[in-house]
Amino acid sequence: MKQVKDLMSTNCKTVTLQDNVYEVAVIMAQNDVGFVPVVETHDSAKLIGAITDRDLVVRGYAQKKQGSSSVSEVMSDALVTVSSTTDAEEAADIMAAHQIRRLPVVDDGRLVGVISLGDLALGNTTSRDAGQALSEISEHENQNAVH
Repeated sequence: MKQVKDLMSTNCKTVTLQDNVYEVAVIMAQNDVGFVPVVETHDSAKLIGAITDRDLVVRGYAQKKQGSSSVSEVMSDALVTVSSTTDAEEAADIMAAHQIRRLPVVDDGRLVGVISLGDLALGNTTSRDAGQALSEISEHENQNAVH
């Protein structure tokens, strides 16, 4: 059975509380990502939060925050994480249960990677795997969509 460490991305772009909303948006655009972990310092890699493209819209621009606004004004700090030795199937279950598409991977308090539904799907993790998790997440999002 595959573990998260076999499938996760390890070259994660991160920001600190010293960065601003504009810098996060630039990182997302330049790296074609919608999720940026927030660490205490780049050296320590201690995970303290994350920002999604949705956070930028809902907590940032829709609230008329300026590009110079602090990362802390838009980040999520109540994160669900897994360790690098977590089974891939368990990671898919966690994503489905929490309706999330990405999980920070943390070992000894340090960010070591991020695993996404795409990583799970490419890894052909299990019979249940990412397809089921995505189906459950998408179903939840469709139920909450404004028509």
